[in-house]
Amino acid sequence: METEHEVQRRRKKRKSKKKKGFKIALGIIVLLILGVGIYGYSVYSSVANTFNRTHEPLNREKSDKRSEKVSLAKHDPISILLLGVDQRGADRGRSDSLMLLTVNPDKKAVKMLSIPRDTRTEIVGKGKEDKINHAYAFGGVDMSIKTVENFLNVPIDYYIQVNMESFKDIVDAVGGVTVNNTLDFTYEGHHFEKGQLELNGENALKYSRMRYDDPRGDFGRQSRQQQIIQAVINEGASIKSLTNYGTILDAIGDNVKTNLTFDDMKEIQSNYKEARNNIEHIQINGTGGKVNGIYYYNVPDAERTKISNTLKENLNLN
Repeated sequence: METEHEVQRRRKKRKSKKKKGFKIALGIIVLLILGVGIYGYSVYSSVANTFNRTHEPLNREKSDKRSEKVSLAKHDPISILLLGVDQRGADRGRSDSLMLLTVNPDKKAVKMLSIPRDTRTEIVGKGKEDKINHAYAFGGVDMSIKTVENFLNVPIDYYIQVNMESFKDIVDAVGGVTVNNTLDFTYEGHHFEKGQLELNGENALKYSRMRYDDPRGDFGRQSRQQQIIQAVINEGASIKSLTNYGTILDAIGDNVKTNLTFDDMKEIQSNYKEARNNIEHIQINGTGGKVNGIYYYNVPDAERTKISNTLKENLNLN
């Protein structure tokens, strides 16, 4: 018969495995390329097949903001746009979250910029100003990338698009997740108390979508997203210890699109991973206000220029 100490130890081990599984899943989706190791032919083959399914190139060879295409083999600094798409049913959806990362392997530095979804800017290809997250609804990934490039005046080399519904599938695949909630709130019929919470996939998705009850609004949600991503990168989690990786890879294959090939990811994982130890989070300063009754987040030109210069410096473009 087990002692109380042995029971507690077994429970902790089970919780640890669940938490590690969740980090592994997010790491594969968002930044496998910066810190995840791949072990064993069976796992390697499964991951390779999954990312062959997720590969979806852009309608261009390189960004118009670059004179030459970046070379991963030469360790050129790169930029990656992360799009969290809230797609429900047949609707294409909108980019629920936008993050731009610039990665410089020589400086061993990552600049991580969250772009408020209500940011007012020109939608490239539509000839009008609107909320930046509407670019995806109008023209998908290509229009989103061109709009962000125009807004910040920096090139975007790669993108990773994640359907938010995959978040739910992955959390359920690893048996749920544990989070430390700092804000008491109710969202879509579920009450989230302060403190440590264990969430299934459905409630984890609700937890990640909430923003209006957060005093910091979209910035509060962005901060939580950034903390998760940074934790995944720093962990450098390995999928070798996850017995249920097949289910997770299925969820990823169905819900993730990227112009990165599997070979690209291996190249970046090999040559760029040290940058994960030095991540700087950048916030866009602006003011909220209504135009014709619609709320927008307005960013001054001087602020855009300042952020653009910071990102360009990390890309060695200054």
